[in-house]
Amino acid sequence: MSNQSILRITRELSEIQRGSDLSIAVACRDIDVRHVRALIIGPPDTPYEFGFFEFAVKFTKDYPTKAPQVTATTTNGGRTRFNPNIYAGGKVCLSILGTWRGERGEEWSSAQGLESILISIQSLMSSNPYENEPGFEDANSDYDKKNQASYVDKIRHESLRVSVVERLEEYLNIYQERPSVTVYNAEEDYQSVREDVPFEPFKDLCKRRFLWYYPSYLATIDEAAKKHKDGDRFEKMPFEGPGNTMEGSYRYTALRERLVKIFEKLNEEMTGWAKEGMAAVNKEMSIASNLQRQYEQIVENYKTNESVTLDLDLVGKNPFVWQLVLFGRPMTNLDGGMFRIMLYISPKFPDVLPRVKFDTPIFHHRVSPDGILCYDATRKDDMRSHIEAIIAAIEEESPAYDPRTLVNPEAAKLYWGGPDEKKLYNRRLRRSVQDSAE
Repeated sequence: MSNQSILRITRELSEIQRGSDLSIAVACRDIDVRHVRALIIGPPDTPYEFGFFEFAVKFTKDYPTKAPQVTATTTNGGRTRFNPNIYAGGKVCLSILGTWRGERGEEWSSAQGLESILISIQSLMSSNPYENEPGFEDANSDYDKKNQASYVDKIRHESLRVSVVERLEEYLNIYQERPSVTVYNAEEDYQSVREDVPFEPFKDLCKRRFLWYYPSYLATIDEAAKKHKDGDRFEKMPFEGPGNTMEGSYRYTALRERLVKIFEKLNEEMTGWAKEGMAAVNKEMSIASNLQRQYEQIVENYKTNESVTLDLDLVGKNPFVWQLVLFGRPMTNLDGGMFRIMLYISPKFPDVLPRVKFDTPIFHHRVSPDGILCYDATRKDDMRSHIEAIIAAIEEESPAYDPRTLVNPEAAKLYWGGPDEKKLYNRRLRRSVQDSAE
């Protein structure tokens, strides 16, 4: 592969990793940029909502003259076809990949790149994926409409079961009585690497996002369970054939129980970092002294920062557990509030990012009912960047509508509802602010 091609791939990966798109992530092993893993988080208001869908991308020496090869690897071990254009065997049908006949001008050109491919795949994950099947674009009969609804329903169930629940169970070693799931079936591309070291670049990202979207997962299950009883079989679609189907039955009661167990495990892992952190302190590990130094510098910095009033302490003198007390800024909705926020930091920081949880209840679209804050730091390895991002997420006066950041569904519905709903949101936020000061 030419140096020019490698430089192009490296630049594209870097741009995606530095970008602000919360629904796309990419990673590769340092030794080989030709083999890339990509994660697409299912778009809101679709049956794929907040699911974790992974793809293996293989760049040939002809890139960017020729498109890379893309294989879906979240396929329930090759048993589930998540979309008419995303096959159980991993094939992704897209005109820009040359795997589907498209209109003139839709074919690959060197002006396109990895990000445009991932956005094109994401666009297949629509609110009605049935329409992606050729010949069904204008399906308007009652039979077709019934099929469309049934197809959406089973994709919603399997997105939760396969891409969310089973993926997190694998990460957390929660074993169910079920067939093993091949989450990553492109590992053969990495034979030159030690096979006892699995490549799981999105493990921490998926854990953090699970905590963000946990209320949405539960709400989806509770709503869907009203329509489908446990044991109801999935309906087969006209375009599903041997070896490329989505078979199974609805099991929402069990899915809900498994979601709750994952949430509990993630919280145990988060609070367990305090003990692991003290062990790192006692062993005089560099990460412990690094965090201690960062803490001291941040405290000094905020002493002279008059725009923000906060207290920052180490809990039990442990540099892996920080307590941030944020005082509401005057003339804002937070005026008079006093919020205690816990930052739990892993000894594997910055490969594993902090978990941020409000100890003080607050009614806010960026804070889940469980207190989990949705924020995104610009510099992942810099705790000051995390503190700044936490404050910015809470204080933002006129946030743009981005459903990927809305982790309190009730608060979000009010904030972006009509004028009366917005008033109710402000009233409930103010009430939580007043309660925080008492």
